[in-house]
Amino acid sequence: MSGLFGTRTILDEVRAEDADELVAVHADAFARSWSADDFAALIADRTVFALALRRQGWLGRRRMIGFVLIRAVAGEAEILTVAVAPAERGLGLGRLLVEDALRRLYRDGVATCFLEVDQANEPAMGLYRSLGFAVIGERKGYYQASGPGGGTALVMRVQLR
Repeated sequence: MSGLFGTRTILDEVRAEDADELVAVHADAFARSWSADDFAALIADRTVFALALRRQGWLGRRRMIGFVLIRAVAGEAEILTVAVAPAERGLGLGRLLVEDALRRLYRDGVATCFLEVDQANEPAMGLYRSLGFAVIGERKGYYQASGPGGGTALVMRVQLR
């Protein structure tokens, strides 16, 4: 994707050396972030894959602006986290990340994908519902309360096959 002033948005795989960038994007997106060690351990896990969106400026420097982290085992997957930098929200980048991840899961023969989302996170809820996810359960008090209805994690699922 090309943008203003010669910038491009690139979707690619997350690498082990991206842990610090993952922390920075995640910390901007959520009140409680994970550490570089947490991300490094997940990336090293053979059941986990991560996709990143990077903005490439006209001088060629790439900056991570969002990512999705997924674990897939025995025909099932879980989206562990999706984060998009606040300045980049509302542009469809979260959708791009999740759609690409779901296509990869489908290609790899995964039948079902799960996720948990804060009930108060309306933009995320709208995205997941539009992609076919349905609420199958809830966990009250799972998240730090973030507003009306906050704190409750909704467990969602989509059938890929």
